[in-house]
Amino acid sequence: MQPDVSPDVSFVIAAYNAEATLDRAIASAVAQKNVSVEIIVVDDKSRDATLDVARAYPSDIVRVFALASNRGPGGARNAGLDVARGRWIAVLDSDDAVFPDRIAAMIDRAEKAGAQIAVDNLQVVREDGVVEDAMFPRRYLEDLGEISLASYIAGNVVFESQFNLGYLKPIFQRRFLDENGLRYDEKLSIGEDYILLASALAKGGKCVVEPTTGYAYHIRSGSISRVLELHHVEAMRKADAVFAQTHSMDEAAQAAFARRGRSLRKAASFLSMVQHIKARSPLKAIRTALSDPAAVRHMSMPIAVRLRRMAAQFAVGVGR
Repeated sequence: MQPDVSPDVSFVIAAYNAEATLDRAIASAVAQKNVSVEIIVVDDKSRDATLDVARAYPSDIVRVFALASNRGPGGARNAGLDVARGRWIAVLDSDDAVFPDRIAAMIDRAEKAGAQIAVDNLQVVREDGVVEDAMFPRRYLEDLGEISLASYIAGNVVFESQFNLGYLKPIFQRRFLDENGLRYDEKLSIGEDYILLASALAKGGKCVVEPTTGYAYHIRSGSISRVLELHHVEAMRKADAVFAQTHSMDEAAQAAFARRGRSLRKAASFLSMVQHIKARSPLKAIRTALSDPAAVRHMSMPIAVRLRRMAAQFAVGVGR
């Protein structure tokens, strides 16, 4: 019998117009200690020199796949998952980086616990290079220990969660993903990470928490993950509806799911109001506010004030 020569981890890096940051991501994956590493870069039909940067590495260090058409972050990651050979999968964004001991620590914790998923803390790095505190207090992650489906959904209530667990960057046991047919939802450009991890938990995956900080999350202005628009929220609501039809949830998960659904509805109303305000359509904005006043109270007082001003201006105009 041939011995298992699969690398410990496959890093899947979906890259789109990432020529300025891709080297940093790849170098951090190469620098992992005490694990064998496979690095897969999937170029999502970039318009810059991203593909050239990736192909500058020897093929035995970085495997490069160029997509014929742009498939978005979920599609590019799926292409990487389909060719990955590692025992574990680690998705690494092309503008982020990982610390050298990250994967060894996560795999060790997961395998000791018999888990198929592991998450850790994130270091937040601003665009100007300033390093902020870790995203989650270490004590919070230590107390969490494991993440259930209910706790994960509760940590993804839009604009309400104290700690947004959707930012977590899990590693997955590749065999578990393949056996359960788990892949990213390619219709989502925001929230695809949430649906994948939620689906893995719903399939019975055990997720342990490594409280150390292993992932450097770089905040970049204009990044799609930083700009939430109405069409993103509507896509998330559709994905949640499919999730509810596909997976069974216990009582606690159902309660968290209902709360998340309400938050998405409020977010949709809020963003709809913002669109109407930008389009200088006061009647439509006011109608939206009246149809879902909780959205105005819940989201942002400046928006509520602006709506009242618009209403007053409209009233004066009508009086004339």
